[in-house]
Amino acid sequence: MAGCNEGGTSFKHPEDIADGTILQAFSWNFNTIKRSMADIAAAGYTAVQTSPINNCLEGEDGGMELYGDGKWYYHYQPTDFKIGNYQLGTKEEFTEMCAEADKYGIKVLVDVIANHTTTTLDAVADDLIKAGGGSLELLYHKNNSKDINNWDDRLECTTAKMGGLPDINTERPSFQDYFLNFINDCIACGADGFRYDTAKHIGLPDDPKEEDGFQNNFWTRAIKEPTNADKLFIYGEVLQGGNDRLDEYIKTIGRTTSSTYGGKIRSAVSGGLVDTSAVSEYWIGKSDPSKIVTWVESHDNYINDSSWQQLDNDQVILGWAIITARKDGTPLFFSRPYMSSWENIWGMNRIGAQGDDMYKDKRVAAVNFFRTAMKGEEENLVNPNLDSTVLLIERGKKGAVLVNTTGEKPVDFETNLADGTYVDRVDGKTEYTVKGGKLTCASKLPENSVTVLYNDGYTEYAPMANVGVAEGTEFLNSGDSAELTLTLENADNGTYTIGDETKSFKNGDKITLKKPEKGEVATVELSAQNAKGLPTYERIEITFREKYEIKKGTKVYFEKPADWADELYAYVYDVNERENRIWPGVKMTKESDGKYSYTFDKDWDSPLIIFDDGDLSDSVQYPEGKGLKVEPDKTYKTE
Repeated sequence: MAGCNEGGTSFKHPEDIADGTILQAFSWNFNTIKRSMADIAAAGYTAVQTSPINNCLEGEDGGMELYGDGKWYYHYQPTDFKIGNYQLGTKEEFTEMCAEADKYGIKVLVDVIANHTTTTLDAVADDLIKAGGGSLELLYHKNNSKDINNWDDRLECTTAKMGGLPDINTERPSFQDYFLNFINDCIACGADGFRYDTAKHIGLPDDPKEEDGFQNNFWTRAIKEPTNADKLFIYGEVLQGGNDRLDEYIKTIGRTTSSTYGGKIRSAVSGGLVDTSAVSEYWIGKSDPSKIVTWVESHDNYINDSSWQQLDNDQVILGWAIITARKDGTPLFFSRPYMSSWENIWGMNRIGAQGDDMYKDKRVAAVNFFRTAMKGEEENLVNPNLDSTVLLIERGKKGAVLVNTTGEKPVDFETNLADGTYVDRVDGKTEYTVKGGKLTCASKLPENSVTVLYNDGYTEYAPMANVGVAEGTEFLNSGDSAELTLTLENADNGTYTIGDETKSFKNGDKITLKKPEKGEVATVELSAQNAKGLPTYERIEITFREKYEIKKGTKVYFEKPADWADELYAYVYDVNERENRIWPGVKMTKESDGKYSYTFDKDWDSPLIIFDDGDLSDSVQYPEGKGLKVEPDKTYKTE
């Protein structure tokens, strides 16, 4: 059992990541993860998974919004396989983060991309091109000239473009050598394992392949040749559907994701029916369920479809309790953006900052530590009294987790738990009694609740301090200053830092954050310590930008440069990931020689616009980075 000893407090974590839980620190930078390590450990996670740390495309002139003036997905567009990028930090900062993780007994997983680069080909590094054969043409598969259309065609699935992303020839030995150097560099800096993005787009040994004289041996090398290969936790992202060959990927890589299971959990929890028939099956055929990474949601479904809107934060936690209390699978908790909601998918909308505090909710932490304590215990899933709105997950006779989705319930359930008195490890006070195979409680089971019951293996920890800002805070401000109400829990005093000035605060204190003289983002860093001296940290960033409305029917114009093509497009988007159409946007109307127009067909809040020639492979656009403010009836001209 691993752990940390800091300020007299030790947190229990299993030695093997497979036996614990993983926090996906989606778009947190290295310094934020480092400063949040005590919170991560105190919430019972075994490992933290970073976003991709490779050199990447610097889009929107380095804008740092998750979506808007910047994009989260640029770190999924490699320009080279070397550590460090403008969104997450430097190689030195990554190394320091890993060292901090070691102090707390936390393992580090790195999300890596091996099968594609950025679409901006002139940004691809010369060293990568050289490793790929000496030219861009040789770096990519021959089939790279087309997008995947037939997902059941394995050759197309593993050699053609996915979503327009150029597909690297991962069978080329010199590329494999180059990529493995990157992997070993990550390990030397402190990485303990890897998540392989888009793994099903890299061929298995028996998959069809192009005639280039190479072998389908990428996975053989990637799994067996890295430093300390037998100690690494490696899994592949294999989104199910079509000819995904999940069982073969599990056998080859060692572990994969189980996306269908996540969908089943979301549907069960959102519908309030957690019947064992709906939540017990992992939907992976005959594969070993101990070799999968489970989730309620991941960044793929949170961003790429609307299924995340099935669940509010409480329902995410109910689903998390189900997958984490179970024996098999290694659960991964996706950190939603800070203070995101159904109405605002991006919340604070900043790359680098920590995610929503949901990741360290007391229910989440209680189930995480329960999982650690239950290692080796068999599971039993049952709906007490045949009530499919309640799920009881027993682990041997040692412990149990109750998930209740609908209404208050009297507690009088049959159970296999050993006789005794159990205190709910979530609220720390409600007592449950087991006698003669019956579980009872004087209080009713609350609606939308998670109850965690166990004695053997339980350790009482001092509550962590928690800092933040009041619910309802507006992170986009059109004035010259913003008033923030600071929140503080489990500590008498916290500190806030603006620039070089640090002051103390108490719960409910108000501070004023001013619009910066340069740029448009103002930052305040919050911190506090609990009774044992363990630190907590959050960074709040307010964007000062003009808000405006554009009504349906608004028309704008663009004067075409002489060297542009005659067919032009307008791409319109906003910070809520709304767009008029996927790139290149909507075809503009030719008004006269050299002058084109675009008419808005719906109302918009603070949209930005980019003009382009529609060429997906070699387009020209204005402006090059962040879009322009929309001004009704304006004629835009290139500078």
